[in-house]
Amino acid sequence: MNLKTSPSSSRRYEGCTLTGALSVTTAVEDAVTIVHGPAGCAHHNFSLLHAVMADQGRLHLPPVVSTDLGERDVIFGGEEALERTVRRVVDGGAAAVFVLTTCIAGTIGDDVASVCAADFGVPVVPVPTSGFLGGVFTDGLHAALLALAGGAERAPAPAGTVTIVGEKNLEFEVEENYSEVKRLLATLGVGVGLRFVREVRSADLGRVGAGRLNILREPALVPVGEALKERFGTPYVSSFPIGMEGSITFLRDVGSALGVPSDDAVAAEEERQEEMIASFADIRGAAFSPGSMTLHAVEYAPVRRVMEALDLKADTGGAGLALPYSPPVGTAGVRRLLHRWRRQIHA
Repeated sequence: MNLKTSPSSSRRYEGCTLTGALSVTTAVEDAVTIVHGPAGCAHHNFSLLHAVMADQGRLHLPPVVSTDLGERDVIFGGEEALERTVRRVVDGGAAAVFVLTTCIAGTIGDDVASVCAADFGVPVVPVPTSGFLGGVFTDGLHAALLALAGGAERAPAPAGTVTIVGEKNLEFEVEENYSEVKRLLATLGVGVGLRFVREVRSADLGRVGAGRLNILREPALVPVGEALKERFGTPYVSSFPIGMEGSITFLRDVGSALGVPSDDAVAAEEERQEEMIASFADIRGAAFSPGSMTLHAVEYAPVRRVMEALDLKADTGGAGLALPYSPPVGTAGVRRLLHRWRRQIHA
């Protein structure tokens, strides 16, 4: 009996490496992602992506194809199956192809990079995502972002534009969060040149090195930010603004990085936040029951400060009022959170 366990650092609770990469590659609108492995790997992730897209109101199917490796391929190698699948996808009109490896493909040792290097007439980009014995969702996310940046060149940065890097395409409020970041940037006179990677086409990926500043979705993406900085010389801000204080810090950090005055934008945002808190005076001092496990987590410090601003009491004996999966982005995220709390407090 084989009693060997996975490495202790495998962090399996975080999810599959393949899923992390698919959350990036399927956001390129004219490209097709090939999952090189058994059909089950593609089917499981396709179902997840389809459900998330439907929940977000995006009623289209993610462009995912499987090489459908079988017993013979596992024994003799799956490179021929991969080549056939790439040619079929290219013949179908894909402007670019991303090839994601599964644990099976990694285990049998297929030379995926060599197959992808052949001349198919369109870019065919391998993304190493066989998370066998260690990889997790974040590793796949990082691998996909760096692979998709691989064909870009250093380019002149247009004045007043930034690049958004690594949006959480699977989170429910992804567009609301982007809109809030875009609003805050606009108060500084700064625009978004590229969302890397969301609602883009394959030709847009070459512009990843053209922003004056990269805005990372969260600090976990710092390794990606560092890699892009080393390659293109682009500085980065390590996170979207979280909560009210985070919005103020974000404005100052972006202003400093771009050499843009931020005092007026900060003053206007602080006034906006004061007005927002005042508009929720009807729940001031109310008691409710937030989930204790999330409320006491370090990343929920901005939420606790919102509670303090309204003198909200935590009643640990209640059923537990749900907090969002991710801390609220910006002032608008706090407003949405307070609206949910108000509805439940007055229910």
